[in-house]
Amino acid sequence: MDYRKLGRTGLKVSPLCFGTMSFGDIADEDMSEKMYRRCREVGINFFDCANVYAGGRSEELLGKFIAPEREKVIITSKVYFSTGEDVNARGANRRHIRLEVEKSLRRLGTDWIDIYFIHHFDENTPLAVTLRTLDDLVKQGKILYPAVSNFAAWQIMKALGISEREQLARFEVIQPMYNLVKRQAEVEILPLALSEGLGVIPYSPLGGGLLTGKYGPGKKPAKGRILTNDMYSVRYGEDWMLKAAGEFSQLAESLGVAPASLAVRWVAEHPAVTAPIIGARNLEQLEESLASSDIKMTTDLYNEISAITQKPAIATDRTEELKGVSY
Repeated sequence: MDYRKLGRTGLKVSPLCFGTMSFGDIADEDMSEKMYRRCREVGINFFDCANVYAGGRSEELLGKFIAPEREKVIITSKVYFSTGEDVNARGANRRHIRLEVEKSLRRLGTDWIDIYFIHHFDENTPLAVTLRTLDDLVKQGKILYPAVSNFAAWQIMKALGISEREQLARFEVIQPMYNLVKRQAEVEILPLALSEGLGVIPYSPLGGGLLTGKYGPGKKPAKGRILTNDMYSVRYGEDWMLKAAGEFSQLAESLGVAPASLAVRWVAEHPAVTAPIIGARNLEQLEESLASSDIKMTTDLYNEISAITQKPAIATDRTEELKGVSY
């Protein structure tokens, strides 16, 4: 497997990262272990997790699976979202981070977490407080590299500025949403990552299942997250998205590849992306994502896929500059 540098960390990771959100949830322990073993068979050494996945069960299972080979794998976890009914059981403040990192370490059965994400921007906590807390954890050896998910580009850049000024451990990896129907990251987040040397592991390359060939105009499966989960139905339920999904599936069919494979491969092709996060509920789904590595992505094919959805406007909205028209 062709391992890649993860930003400026010096770590080398597989070009696919396996997301363990299904562990202990839609995948039982037996299936979760089979998927983990299959990932390791093909050389994947990068596994993404979070303290809130399956109420902590995902971390427990991941910790169990990695125990015999902890030093050979790179793992992540996250903190921010609510972990209980208490009013203080959420956020990126010092107290919640300190409590949750200890719980994650215990569930994972490890002394350290390689990449530790702030899962969401916390409007109630100054960034400097969050960053100093993460810096303390780095100095204590409990986490190695701070990271961030679901931040806007200005929030990431503000954090990098504070870290530089205060000489704190900076965010080294980012995890934005990115797929063919969610392309906002192209405007500022991915260019920022290239500029500042950040590792990028995008989540949802399949658009919550939208880009797996099951959806299209007048075409929906009997069940699926977009149909049963309010968050996904809002995120991926617009009519134009179904139209794009149908067109994308037809293109994949004409190429003789699974839509899921092509969707992951398209995300991986962006020069800022280190490793798309793939997820699955069973081995069949996993194999389709793994097959993305076998697809040869030419410039013409990449452009053809990209043309299915509208490229977002540049940050300044001076769209004429994209066509070379200026003063």
